[in-house]
Amino acid sequence: MILPWTDHPGEFLVFRTAARRRALVLALAVLGTTSLAACTAGSGQDGDRPGTRAVADPATRPDLRRFYGQKLHWRPCGDFRCATLTVPRDYDRPGDGKTFALPVAKAATAVPGKRLGSLVLNPGGPGESGVRLLEDGVADDIGKGVRARFDIVSFDPRGVGGSKPALTCLADDRTGDEAHEAPLYPRTDAERADVLADARATAAACRRASGPLLPHVGTDDAARDMDVLRAALGERRLTYVGWSYGTSLGTSYAEQFPRRVRAMVLDGAVDPSLDWRQRVLNQSTGFRDAVEEYADSCADVVGEACPGTTPGEIRALVDRLLDRTRREPLPVDGSEEGLDAAGLVSALSLSMYTPEAQWEGLSEALRAADGGDGTKLAALAAGDEDAPDTDTDADAGPAASEGPTDDVPEDNGDAALMAVDCLDVPHPRGAQAYWDALAPADKAAGAYGTSGVTSELVCEDWPAGARRPHRVHAPGVPPVLVVGTTGDPATPYQEAVSLARQFPGGMLLSFEAPGHTGYGRDACVDEKVEEYLVSLTKVRPGTRCAP
Repeated sequence: MILPWTDHPGEFLVFRTAARRRALVLALAVLGTTSLAACTAGSGQDGDRPGTRAVADPATRPDLRRFYGQKLHWRPCGDFRCATLTVPRDYDRPGDGKTFALPVAKAATAVPGKRLGSLVLNPGGPGESGVRLLEDGVADDIGKGVRARFDIVSFDPRGVGGSKPALTCLADDRTGDEAHEAPLYPRTDAERADVLADARATAAACRRASGPLLPHVGTDDAARDMDVLRAALGERRLTYVGWSYGTSLGTSYAEQFPRRVRAMVLDGAVDPSLDWRQRVLNQSTGFRDAVEEYADSCADVVGEACPGTTPGEIRALVDRLLDRTRREPLPVDGSEEGLDAAGLVSALSLSMYTPEAQWEGLSEALRAADGGDGTKLAALAAGDEDAPDTDTDADAGPAASEGPTDDVPEDNGDAALMAVDCLDVPHPRGAQAYWDALAPADKAAGAYGTSGVTSELVCEDWPAGARRPHRVHAPGVPPVLVVGTTGDPATPYQEAVSLARQFPGGMLLSFEAPGHTGYGRDACVDEKVEEYLVSLTKVRPGTRCAP
């Protein structure tokens, strides 16, 4: 789950979106993690899915007709046009009066006479705002050939950002003495009891604040919302790009509505066949390997700014800081708590998303930490886009139904990430399964692995969803393009390989580079993706791009 080790508690993609990357590089989103997985017992439009039966086109269902038949009323909002999409809170009971009102934003870029339709984007998360994605300039970074043929559209998924109602997880009401500092590897009964108590307190705080919404914010419902959006945009078929978690949303859409896909790009892929433990091991190993790559390649990327003159010196510095912060937090300006080992792991991991934009800032922060000042690393651990040398709402309309919207922060991404991931991916009830996973995670990925396991504990005491790990089942879907970055820490490359193979006619475009996702970071990747979006040009097997 994409969030700092210290904040979450939840699903596979263990980190929050790194410094909210500008434009197309804002992917995540993963982190992993990402959400990840799978199909549901819910039904789709075309053909049978495992354990389900074919059902009628939902657009023809009388109880959904008012949603599918709605028109978007566009209004100016800065440089864009904005509207509100209304969707049922519960697709099994669409007539109960409970709805989500979702903000939609559009950059009307298509040239009259050349327009092919709308290109719908999802930036990842789960928990990232699509409206903010446009505000951050993504439309300007998409190639002119695509912009001339498509209007660029994005939206805030149910419960996220400007959604009405929106998710929130209020702080629990324990005193400072009752809260605990989380060890990277809880070994003793006392340490494990403290970690479990913190996870359960977080889950309880989310249930108090957003309990009625929690069963209704899963990826399959969000994918159904996207089909309502497709209809409201007047599109017969969907053209879509999803980064990181957006690949899970796209996969779910393709499974539920395979014959409504025109073109689909899934960049930074999540493999829906993996269970929670496999996801943790995959991603935590990815982050460990990315930090190793940072040591090896720092000089090539940032030159003299590196915190050591050789890869060995950089590794030694990281190990030294891990040992030091395990014993005692580093001082941080304006903080009584300082930077502990979990915060250090978070800072390192979050800095692996976009090496060309983040490694110089990480290098300066590590130098400062080696001198005893953890302030810059703490900023990186918090996902602060204004951290040193790192690159750094639209009105959603009136609420469509009452909901727990008081005290919702401007950015509720962490709450949404927990809610979606815990609902989407089955997690064990009872803590022993998590303790059993610690030793294998430590062997596979050290501190990254054990922190990944303990971050999942919040899902141990969370409302369960219906999704299960599965291989993609999307008969009739046209060729889907999967982009995999070979050094991707948050959505490891092997998951892109697997996902492309699971789609009938799936195509894999490999980007040989470190960092998270490829579209928007490399001219070769951009060219292949955009030829596919405009002309449906297939990518040949074995196609690779390198910076």
